[in-house]
Amino acid sequence: MTPRDFDALVERAVAAVPARYRRRLENLTIVVEPEPPTPGLLGLYHGRPLPQRSVYDQFYLPDQITIYQGPHERFARSPQHLEDLVKETVWHEIAHYFGLNEAEVQRAERRRARRRALGR
Repeated sequence: MTPRDFDALVERAVAAVPARYRRRLENLTIVVEPEPPTPGLLGLYHGRPLPQRSVYDQFYLPDQITIYQGPHERFARSPQHLEDLVKETVWHEIAHYFGLNEAEVQRAERRRARRRALGR
């Protein structure tokens, strides 16, 4: 897949985030890189989670979510699976932006998977 095509997948994944969350994404950049610094990473959030911010904060650089193309392509079993993986990764990293730690994100992902399985 070309980098441009993968960028389009990431853009669609961000657009699929419900508006009530998307509206709260401030001072955040989402970038795509070919490979992660550590094997096995699909995405990485770097920044100060939203709940830790204050109205008294001075200016700070944007937080960043990085989505790694290579691992997604290697892990995906089909084009649809690739798109689903990208959506899951974007959601996962946005959850970190909203202040969830890794264990909380994983619990939330299991709840989402159960709801999808039940058709809700």
